[in-house]
Amino acid sequence: MTKSSTPPWLILVLASIAIAGNYYAYDAIGPVADLLRSQRGLSQTDIGLLNAVYSLPNIPLALVGGLIIDRVGAARAAFGAAALCFLGAVLTAVGEPYSVMVTGRLIFGVGEATLLIALLAGLAQWFSFGAAALAMSLFFSFARVGSYMADISPRWAAPLYEQGWQPPLFLAAGLTGVSLIAALIFMLIDKGRTQAKSQALEPITVKSLVGFDRSFWYILGLNVLFASVFFPFRSTFAIVYFQDAKNLSLADAGLLNSWVFFAAIFATPMFGLAADWFGNRTLLLTLGAMLMPVTFLILGATDLSLWISTVLMGISFSVIPAVIWPATAMLVEPKRLGTAFGVINVLQNLGLFACNYLAGWLNDANNAGAANPAGYGPMLQMFGALSVLALISTLVLWRREQGPHSRGLDRPATDRSA
Repeated sequence: MTKSSTPPWLILVLASIAIAGNYYAYDAIGPVADLLRSQRGLSQTDIGLLNAVYSLPNIPLALVGGLIIDRVGAARAAFGAAALCFLGAVLTAVGEPYSVMVTGRLIFGVGEATLLIALLAGLAQWFSFGAAALAMSLFFSFARVGSYMADISPRWAAPLYEQGWQPPLFLAAGLTGVSLIAALIFMLIDKGRTQAKSQALEPITVKSLVGFDRSFWYILGLNVLFASVFFPFRSTFAIVYFQDAKNLSLADAGLLNSWVFFAAIFATPMFGLAADWFGNRTLLLTLGAMLMPVTFLILGATDLSLWISTVLMGISFSVIPAVIWPATAMLVEPKRLGTAFGVINVLQNLGLFACNYLAGWLNDANNAGAANPAGYGPMLQMFGALSVLALISTLVLWRREQGPHSRGLDRPATDRSA
């Protein structure tokens, strides 16, 4: 890798802008869900499909994206992915007929899954292990800004919502255009710096795709299960659930949901810094995973303030992304990092597709709505059960790290050899 006078923190800023606009576009469906029901006549299954189809193509293609990253370089892959995101967001905003909207979300999904892992791989290349967790945590903090702004958009972009479901989605498409520009600048800066050449790589074999350490598979289990719970609930159904089951207005439901992302903007870097300085990564992951089943128990079985569940989920959402991605990078050779992230995203997108669709189907099958708030119970139970499985995966990883097969995840970054 050649030396560069470009400060790594500039790369972090560009990567953060590139991901933030696309996180906004992903989360833009939740705030317009009620408008899509009332103005377009879409069912909850239809709405769930808009985020489920985002994940569907990435079940086979996320691994391809990882292999492409390892061969053409993270920055070039990020630019191509950002272009797909922009195209998909525009088609989603056009949105009529419904098949065009679904197609847009599908194309957007192909782009964003590859964009995320390309930017993470790029940051891993530009930052040493001693600062990787902090850099990735700040990256995710900026991503949460996008999610937070999407959730509170019914307030700050109220005139757009008053015009119907379409203008808010065109706003989201415009922000993916800004992300595309940031990805272009990143590619131009990075050009020639990395040496991702196909002839320097091992041939693709089954072993190269799945031959990772056992700890990798445990941490993958947490990554997949956590995403399969968090994003379908918070990004697809939480706002409409708060409206129907908790009698909140659209603006108030969006504000409540947004605080999960708002808290993560500030808390995620603190947990990332703690992981770099003090280690104890598996303990942090376990504590974060433990809060998720508690959250759904509170939502489904108690009348406690909604802010309690919001705080618990916000802490979990701050801890796990801050630790899990840099910890995964510690378990994989740099030349296989794109492939490893691709494997994670294949399974993660399978979970996102299944859980988005199943949650919508459960809501429709149980007549969930303002007239029947109890109909949301099966959805909450499904998410709670998956949260327990995520916790079990984390506990197994924690136990392994205490034994002779430890990969050093719990050591501070400064204690790891170069």
